[in-house]
Amino acid sequence: MALGIILLILGIGSIVFGLYIRKHPDYAWKMSEAWKVQGDSEPSSSYISLMTFRGAVGIWIGAFFIIFGLLQFL
Repeated sequence: MALGIILLILGIGSIVFGLYIRKHPDYAWKMSEAWKVQGDSEPSSSYISLMTFRGAVGIWIGAFFIIFGLLQFL
């Protein structure tokens, strides 16, 4: 039962993180790379596409965690 609760919490967290990354794909770049360049700069379109894909993967992983977490209660 404890494993099911942990999986549900991880699933919800993963989905929230994935949704945030899909909505704001440039946030991670601003936090990790923006300080390295001078002036106004933006992430490349390939970086934006990759982060959007990672957000979708996070949503799928979260969905699987929730499904397996719910199966623990059966």
